[in-house]
Amino acid sequence: MAEKLAQLLHMDHVLIAEYVGARSAQALAFWSQGQSSSHFTYSLKGTPCETISEHAPCHYLEKVQTLFPRDELLTSLNAQSYVGFPVFGSNSALLGFVAVLANRAITWGAFENDILMIAAAQLGTELERQKTALALKKSERLSRESERRLNTLLNHLPGMAYRCLDNRRRDLQLVSLGARALTGYSIEALKAGQSVTLGHLIHDEDRERVFTELYNALKARNPYRLVYRLRHRDGCYRWVWEQGQGVFDIQGATVCLEGFICDITEQHEFERVQNTVVQVASSVTSRVNGHYCQQLIATLITLLEADGGFIALLDKPLSLKTLDAQALDEHIGRARITTESLVVRGISLPAHAFGLRGSPCERVVRDQEAVVQDSGAMALPAVELCAKAWIGRRLDNAAGEAIGVMMVFYQTPLSANAFATSVLRILSNGAAAELERQRDHRRIEYLAYIDTTTGLPNRARFMERLAAFAARVHALSLVLLDIKDFREINDLHGHAVGDELLIAVARRLQAAAPSGAFIARLSSNEFAVLFDKAKGKALDATALQLENAVCQPVCLDHLTLLIGVNIGLAHYPDTVEAPDDLFNAATLALHHAKRTAQTRCRYQPALRLDIQRRQELTERLRLAISEQTLKLYFQPQLDLVSGELAGAEALCRWHDVQWGFINPCEFIALAEERGLINLLGEWVLAQAATQLKAWASAGTPLTGRLSVNVSAQQFANPQLLEKVKRLTQGVAPQALGLELTESAVMRSPDQAVLTTQALREAGYTIAIDDFGTGYSSLSYLRRFAADVLKIDISFVRHIVDNPQDRAITQTIIDIAKTLGIKPLAEGIESEAQARLLTEMGCHQGQGDWLGEPLDGDTFARRWLGA
Repeated sequence: MAEKLAQLLHMDHVLIAEYVGARSAQALAFWSQGQSSSHFTYSLKGTPCETISEHAPCHYLEKVQTLFPRDELLTSLNAQSYVGFPVFGSNSALLGFVAVLANRAITWGAFENDILMIAAAQLGTELERQKTALALKKSERLSRESERRLNTLLNHLPGMAYRCLDNRRRDLQLVSLGARALTGYSIEALKAGQSVTLGHLIHDEDRERVFTELYNALKARNPYRLVYRLRHRDGCYRWVWEQGQGVFDIQGATVCLEGFICDITEQHEFERVQNTVVQVASSVTSRVNGHYCQQLIATLITLLEADGGFIALLDKPLSLKTLDAQALDEHIGRARITTESLVVRGISLPAHAFGLRGSPCERVVRDQEAVVQDSGAMALPAVELCAKAWIGRRLDNAAGEAIGVMMVFYQTPLSANAFATSVLRILSNGAAAELERQRDHRRIEYLAYIDTTTGLPNRARFMERLAAFAARVHALSLVLLDIKDFREINDLHGHAVGDELLIAVARRLQAAAPSGAFIARLSSNEFAVLFDKAKGKALDATALQLENAVCQPVCLDHLTLLIGVNIGLAHYPDTVEAPDDLFNAATLALHHAKRTAQTRCRYQPALRLDIQRRQELTERLRLAISEQTLKLYFQPQLDLVSGELAGAEALCRWHDVQWGFINPCEFIALAEERGLINLLGEWVLAQAATQLKAWASAGTPLTGRLSVNVSAQQFANPQLLEKVKRLTQGVAPQALGLELTESAVMRSPDQAVLTTQALREAGYTIAIDDFGTGYSSLSYLRRFAADVLKIDISFVRHIVDNPQDRAITQTIIDIAKTLGIKPLAEGIESEAQARLLTEMGCHQGQGDWLGEPLDGDTFARRWLGA
């Protein structure tokens, strides 16, 4: 038709389309310039065809592209004119349209209009005929499908459709093919009613109930629904569901019964399993303290009517998927399994560990699931019960690794028990998750409470155990022990050696500690031993025993370590009033032992007072430094021959408004211990420089050098020279002498050599203070480039009366002279000491007999002529 219309109307293009929506059409035919094109979908929005859907023809005899610029079809065809007619069905329903297009402007008359109108009418008739044919085919198809479904329902679906008589034999008149699968008998055997009838196949325990329910339903003219057990030809019983109704004659008598019977064994078993699982879920509620597994296995034993059972955990997860047969066999040979919960005859038994190899659990682990219905007498591990049957299910973690087993066992042989197997299968996931949770919990608890290096309890577990001990005992002793210089051992030999040392110490403490003692590692090198009863001398004896055990040489491969310890002791109620204070008391004792270089210290209440004083003194000192309330005093250094001033030493003095005068030995040592010595040292240097400049400005400059003590911590600073220059700006280096203790320079002798040389080259005088009290090497002393060697007061004090001190002093003087260093004695308190020192060759000194320390103004008046 499209081709004929193009010829009759002299058109370039003809489109015949069917509406497939409000704004879309499907091309049924398209003739364009002598060729037929494939079908396509045509969007009507913005096209001339859009107006046809309003039941009116459209005529666009020229410039149609200008009027509809969005119509891509017009553009692609280069159409200039367009005429379209709607196509109607017999009921005036709009079915589609026919459109003719030309690539030129056209004239359109009655002839052309009649032709297109006739074509549209014929198209409407043809489209309706095609739709009717399609509808008829669809109806036939549906009819055949309905017949097929009915046939499938009767002969292919599980179950059987039937018609039978209303008697106790239930003689069958009609039965579907599904009867064979349901009963195991052929249709012919069932319909003959000789050897077997439907009524005879009903379970004896269900038969009377079934006929009673059937009678009541027929009497009430109601459909019937029955659930019962039906005997299969193989002898087993299947659960079935039957639904049907009676067929009655006009007098109301039952003609026959028609219905359907289907097998619901799996559904029935599923519901039974589901109900059992729900019972387990409602009964097993506790997951605290591992009770979940105990409740689960006890509940399962009851519901499955078993004699016992257990849930057991493998010592390590076993990946069966990644192991070959040989590797798996080796792993199983080494594996051990421990019962998490074990119940026999209703009694919970303690956990028991046994080898996996040769036990019933091995088969379960290998096969995932195992059922033994009758094995003869078999003794299960850890169970005083001879089991003849058992069911087991492997428990896997989320990664698919075997982590345990769940088993129930029976004293009598077991018939096929799909129900019990299904229950175990369902509950195995929950049991496995609980085992994994317990394993993770134990691992977390281990990490939280156990020191992974030594295997000892850590600080958190120790504090818990201390609180538990304190609540139930009347006497409690605590020994805190730390290894001396442990950090140096780590730095020198490495952390691996340090860890081996800690392990050795832990083992020695475990061997030497009193019976029942609780041992823990509290920190890097600190251990605790907690026990009851021992006090006084007994506590001291225990501490000595522990010390002797720990301080034996430790041999690690080719290395032998000699170690020392600090020990703090405390006892409740001997010296500690409350058990909660025991740890704090032992800690104070340990710190006191470390601070005073004692090996052992037993806590006494006075220690706490001393700590409190030191803490308060530290705060007061920090405040004094920040507010600059300290003062510098100056002690003259004299030439012992002429008596003239040779210099002075700056000494820090502290008078606190609350505490009064504080001994310099006390607060300087405290500053070193509490990290304030750098601040204090910097303040002293700055104040000394200020005083030198003040004396010089007043016209009374200091004769000689002003000596200032430099602490070990200051001396360890590689930037010491730059710091001294900054703090003493405006003072010539030759006016200052820096005093270093012998112990300070010997901490790092090589670095000390470089530092003292740099200071001396800058012009500062270097003095070695307290010489003879440390461990100086003469080779280092020669390299230190010191100017002054100060003889310690401990030798000078008894120089007159003690030949040994006199000999040591003489030796120091001789060493100094040999090395070209000027000796200076400190602490001279008598004329006899001064005279003897002069005779021995020491010509400079200081001390109260020569001149007491004075403040800056008084010193200037007394020694500088101010």
